[in-house]
Amino acid sequence: MREKKPHNMNEKDYEMVELLRKLDINRPVALTIATLASGDEITSREIEATSDLRQPEVSIAMKYLKDNNWVEIREEKKNEGKGRPVKLYRLVIPLEEIVSSIEEKVLYESRSVLENIEKLKSLT
Repeated sequence: MREKKPHNMNEKDYEMVELLRKLDINRPVALTIATLASGDEITSREIEATSDLRQPEVSIAMKYLKDNNWVEIREEKKNEGKGRPVKLYRLVIPLEEIVSSIEEKVLYESRSVLENIEKLKSLT
């Protein structure tokens, strides 16, 4: 098992989180995406340490990322002791594609809102 110290989030990472939050991405998902953005394969403990999220928050974020096919999860057996294998996570699509996917969703929702406004106007 590799022992790797998690990187600390920098100003760019926090800016990414803030922008994702403004696009209605929840905090745990935004922090997890920013943590995984380096492209490295990391454990949930490393995600927790880097992002300051609790384990249940990381699990919820991973479910969202997995449901969108944005993350790959691999299990690695522990070298010493017993217990569960360690799960390793990494983004399987480039961050640019994730941003494009979010953009498409926002545009779709905006069009839908505008259509509803037009319908309301026609009813008045």
